[in-house]
Amino acid sequence: MLAIQASRTGGPEVLEAIDIAVREPGPGQIRIQHEAIGLNFIDTYHRSGLYPAKMPAVLGQEGAGVVDAVGEGVTRFHVGDRAAYGTGPMGAYAEAHLVPENRAVRLPEGVSTRVAAAAMLKGMTAEFLLRRCYPLSAGEAVLIHAAAGGVGGILTQWAKAIGAVVIGAVGSSEKASIARRQGCDHVIEYRGEDVAARVKAITGGQGVRVVYDGVGAATFEASLASLGRRGMLVSFGNASGPAPAIEPGRLARGGSLFLTRPTLFDYVATNEDLDASAAALFHVIETGAVKIDIGQTFPLAEARRAHEALEGRETTGQTLLIP
Repeated sequence: MLAIQASRTGGPEVLEAIDIAVREPGPGQIRIQHEAIGLNFIDTYHRSGLYPAKMPAVLGQEGAGVVDAVGEGVTRFHVGDRAAYGTGPMGAYAEAHLVPENRAVRLPEGVSTRVAAAAMLKGMTAEFLLRRCYPLSAGEAVLIHAAAGGVGGILTQWAKAIGAVVIGAVGSSEKASIARRQGCDHVIEYRGEDVAARVKAITGGQGVRVVYDGVGAATFEASLASLGRRGMLVSFGNASGPAPAIEPGRLARGGSLFLTRPTLFDYVATNEDLDASAAALFHVIETGAVKIDIGQTFPLAEARRAHEALEGRETTGQTLLIP
């Protein structure tokens, strides 16, 4: 079967198409014949070496399709079930993948495999950020960076469904329009505006209760400066590079601030947490509170071009690789 391998760490040029054998599932594993594969920034971190991975490696953490084989002892799935996963194991950039049954979830009828492949990792990330990392409440002001992006778009819609006042930061007028359509009450174009100053103006000088920042280095200072007293900076990504080190007294001087660097994997570490997170995500999708915007698709064989588009900030919404 076709798979896309990173031959070594580096830029998109290290991605190569290879032919690998289709393996049978072992005990506790299921084999998912992919109908769609999710593209995520974490894939670029593995490829570049920012997150360590043994090379060469078939990339990818997220996919959806139909179970076509089950291993010994499997009880959660049967052949023919539609299934999806969003936290690995790595190896999704292939026509099929072996996944532990306790890392996959069954899809409800109202969620297609394409939507699931676009939504699992980013959607469960939005779920734990909004509902468990900082439980957002109606009426609270929130700043969401990259509000027109994959996670940002889901965060924006979900935060609006909760009843928050959503301020979105974006990098262009085109993305500002997208952010407004997704429900942002206020939009800041960070290339031409002082983000923190605008946030303070919008909030009457109070600042926001929480900042969800998946950009990292380029936005870290503005994120801290946008917080109100006892606010929380949730730094959950590195799209522009890792956020800088910080001296703890800086948090005190900013107003007894909180800083956390969470990962989805720690919030869905148990079967119970995974099922609950996925169920909450599927609920907001099926009720229409959150619409999953599949902005672009690429053939699996063109994964290099997809990585170039993602890192070049040429994508909006979710991106899929199609086997």
